[in-house]
Amino acid sequence: MLQKQRKLILDATGRDAMRRAGRVNAMLMDYVRPHIKAGITTGEIDEMVHQWTLDNGHRAATLGYQNYPKSCCTSRNEVICHGIPGEEKLEDGDIVNIDLTTVVDGWHGDQSETFLIGKVSDEKREVTQCAFDCMHLAIDALYPGCSVSTIGETIVPEAHGRGFSVVREYVGHGLGKQFHLDPSIPHYPNRQSRIDRLYPGMCFTVEPMINAGTRYARCDKSDGWTVRTKDGRPSAQFEHSVLMTEDGPEILTQCQDGPHKGHEFKCD
Repeated sequence: MLQKQRKLILDATGRDAMRRAGRVNAMLMDYVRPHIKAGITTGEIDEMVHQWTLDNGHRAATLGYQNYPKSCCTSRNEVICHGIPGEEKLEDGDIVNIDLTTVVDGWHGDQSETFLIGKVSDEKREVTQCAFDCMHLAIDALYPGCSVSTIGETIVPEAHGRGFSVVREYVGHGLGKQFHLDPSIPHYPNRQSRIDRLYPGMCFTVEPMINAGTRYARCDKSDGWTVRTKDGRPSAQFEHSVLMTEDGPEILTQCQDGPHKGHEFKCD
């Protein structure tokens, strides 16, 4: 396993390429941000993502990936992840996760945000806040050479302490010239994550999916992608691409206009 991990360690050129991919992806998130409001369809969001990506000379990593049909994922309310954009309109009271991955000169930038649409319930706001806080707490806990399990060991007690659960079936991943690489980045500690280490030069995602109710999920058999909470209660997620450096973790996908660490989510 250590040999496999060494293959993921980037030199200075690779690190700069990943920084650029992260910046471009964050610019795309900021581009769509003002349009994420009641009345827009998730399909219209996808069209904006697709056109901006093409206009800027890049490629959407999700489009055609294992036959996925769209250029982004839009996961609304009880949808945990992999929601397929379509004709559904965002409504006041919704939360929706927008997940973007852009391929820039062969390198992947990957991130997601959960947006509050108008006046949402306390439960939806609180689970969104928890997902955001868990992501940043986990990133802040990392250091060069730490075990991957540091992420789950930080997230699980925080989420459980707030009365929420952590999805286990879907995890973060290594990132580079491929969309999904070793090591797997679970948001709960397990045997393998206690073995795997995060060395300087490794890129990976931290993307906790936090459920208001049970942690269990079910995949929609009709499309093979959409993953919902088993109890129908809301789920929220945030994701950043992270580069481990000799000085600690560096977030590659921080938006200029988006929420930064310490942000408090409030209803419109």
